[in-house]
Amino acid sequence: MRRTSPAVLAIAAVLGVGVGFLADQVLTASGNATFTPMPTLPILLALLGALVIALAIPIRRATRGRAAPVDPFRAVRIAMLAKAASIVGAAVGGIAVGLLLFLLTRPVIPSVGSMGTIIATIVACAALVAAALVAENLCTIRKDDDDDQPGAGEPGGGTVAR
Repeated sequence: MRRTSPAVLAIAAVLGVGVGFLADQVLTASGNATFTPMPTLPILLALLGALVIALAIPIRRATRGRAAPVDPFRAVRIAMLAKAASIVGAAVGGIAVGLLLFLLTRPVIPSVGSMGTIIATIVACAALVAAALVAENLCTIRKDDDDDQPGAGEPGGGTVAR
């Protein structure tokens, strides 16, 4: 498994910005109110980031020899969870940026309540992406000298814990 590339995160964020901006544009054009995320969304995103880190710490301890061995399938699942969380964080953060851009391009100043939730969502998404990338790093193992697996020495670091 390869690490999450910055290009994938950038593409997810850019697509999210477009979706967020267009969603508000369509809602406003049809006479509806603009979309505002629920106030609990930033809390859930931050909790997801903390959960991903908490799940990756035992894998790191096991790969460093400071804990009992971990089931390799569990390690791969946690690494994949971290990868998925980083992509979701980038996409949802992009949507929130698109919503904020739409509000800031209007001639009327938006209310503090709607902007506060959107800004909190952007911050929580940035924290989720950072936590997921750290967790993905915690799930990598050092390359052994006797590793004969193809692709183990490719750019992007070591292989994911097996």
